[in-house]
Amino acid sequence: MSEILIADDHPLFREALHALVMRALGSGTRIHEAESIERLLVLIDSYPHADLLLLDLSMPGAKGFEALMHLRSQWPQLPVVVISAHEDPQSVQHCIHHGAAGFIPKSTDATELADALQAVLAGDTWFPALPAPTAPPHRIGELTPQQRKVLEMAAAGLLNKQIAHELGTSEATIKAHMTAILRKLGATNRTQAVSIFNRAGLPVASGP
Repeated sequence: MSEILIADDHPLFREALHALVMRALGSGTRIHEAESIERLLVLIDSYPHADLLLLDLSMPGAKGFEALMHLRSQWPQLPVVVISAHEDPQSVQHCIHHGAAGFIPKSTDATELADALQAVLAGDTWFPALPAPTAPPHRIGELTPQQRKVLEMAAAGLLNKQIAHELGTSEATIKAHMTAILRKLGATNRTQAVSIFNRAGLPVASGP
């Protein structure tokens, strides 16, 4: 059973999002809603083991990305997916930088929303497809050896859980590596990061 938190100050949008989440995840899903940041903080304390938070950064009290930064620092185990009316690459990059697990534009259709929710609940990240940036090889050189190994395994088609098993570490650690990789390469999702790696044509490093 999934436990989902929704934080948005528009009742009609909360109602619509509630219905879409239920349709995507099934009747066993429990959803709890907050109309303000203050109410959200109470909600998180009441449901500390929630699986996912859908957060509108434009709601009262959010103060831009401050709310996201606070949530990630206080409850790092809670994946936060930003729901936004803005779809510009800069907003997406800011969300990645501050530790969001996903970014879903409010224009997203039901099928794509379902894909995003399933990906994040599986421990992955989800961000909208934007034009892939061209990162020079030295960007990849800025990755730590472990981050590069994670990127190579992602390029080979392995999922976070499989990479964690191969490297003998936790899935949460792999997710943290992927977030750092996206930030360093200027990518918005793992597909873009893999594309950047493949285009660079660099040799695969040996060893674990």
